[in-house]
Amino acid sequence: MHKPRKPPNEGPILQPGRLADPAVAAKIDEIIRKTQDQYLHWEEFRHIFSAPPGTSAEEVWRFLRVARWVDRRTIPLLSTGGKPFSYCVPECILRDLHWIDRFGGGLQHASPLAEMDRDERERYLANSLMEEAITSSQVEGAAVTRDQAKEMLRTGRRPRNRSERMVLNNYHTMQRIKALSDRPLSPGMVLELQRIVTEGTLNKPDAAGRLRRPDERIDVANEEGNTLHVPPPAGELSERMERLCAFANEAGDTPFTHPVARAILLHFWLAYDHPFVDGNGRTARALFYWYMLKSGYWLMEFISISSVMRESYGQYRDAFLYAETDDEDATYFIAYHLKVILQALARIEEYVALKRGQNAEIVRLLDGREGLNYRQQALLARALRHRNALFTFRSHATSHNVTHATARKDLLYLAGLGLLEKRKRGREFVFIAPRDLPERLGPPQA
Repeated sequence: MHKPRKPPNEGPILQPGRLADPAVAAKIDEIIRKTQDQYLHWEEFRHIFSAPPGTSAEEVWRFLRVARWVDRRTIPLLSTGGKPFSYCVPECILRDLHWIDRFGGGLQHASPLAEMDRDERERYLANSLMEEAITSSQVEGAAVTRDQAKEMLRTGRRPRNRSERMVLNNYHTMQRIKALSDRPLSPGMVLELQRIVTEGTLNKPDAAGRLRRPDERIDVANEEGNTLHVPPPAGELSERMERLCAFANEAGDTPFTHPVARAILLHFWLAYDHPFVDGNGRTARALFYWYMLKSGYWLMEFISISSVMRESYGQYRDAFLYAETDDEDATYFIAYHLKVILQALARIEEYVALKRGQNAEIVRLLDGREGLNYRQQALLARALRHRNALFTFRSHATSHNVTHATARKDLLYLAGLGLLEKRKRGREFVFIAPRDLPERLGPPQA
């Protein structure tokens, strides 16, 4: 990955009189309309669009840039060169913001979760928290599989290595964010989140919960070691953190910023400043979640943005670099992040459709068996899909976000029916699905 080249923003927009040519004007109008739906950087634009006869791609780009920036809005984040970052709101961003307003923060009956009952939503929430904790760590280099990490979180065992500790820290961070969602942001709160994210994982343990120092230069480089981003010097970080918190708390006489855009800009801001020795990306994503929950977007608690970002990591990185190389235009990062949110929300709909089919099968197998609650049915469905699955009171309680006593009652009841086998492992009981579980489930009871 190379750093994208700076766009040709200096120079003539178009040769004199060229817009008077109807063919040229129509072609330029077509280009502007198409780019309203995809906020392209020069690096992409120059490969996709051809300039009208008698003009150059550079001239058309400058014309497009002027059209984009009619509604330019600055934010208090300054680049290392002292220029303020800004963003604009083209049609593609307006459309995505509207969709998220309707389905991410609207009434619950308008959400795909409306098809789930309370127990199923609690299970989905528990899995989403684990998914975000795992993939946010993987984005930052954690070498851990999803199965290993979920087994650790469900059973409550101690992490075996740094990667598993990263996952556990992220899980605790996501839980802490919800408790902090009714408070204004402060530098102390940001430091607290970074401390939770990094505790027990740093080569310099004292770097958890504090800003980096002048002798701790943290540049962002690519796989070949080439520098992509040089964050602000350590001496500026305290003042920049105060300004970030003021922006989060909507302090000062600043123009209206849509809450979702503000949450995304908080993510961008902290990642740009890179104020910590480690944990900057994870803390930045935590701030995004914190502000979304604080602003009433309750459905955000049920999605994992990191799972989408991990799959499109190149685009995630490019969104930062495009903003930095094109005259501090943060619109690139907003546009990318909105697509991530929409994809994450779409996965809820996919999950509901999948569960609808799975539930139909489990209903067929459990037909006539009364007294099984949703949690027990979900456990049996998992046992049918994963014959080697092992369950404990702790894992069942974590998966369904219920108390230990409720989990104990669920598992002992299933063991009493002969649908699980109870065994002793060390000092705890474990429950295993018998190999002939489908036969034990059917035929239906009379």
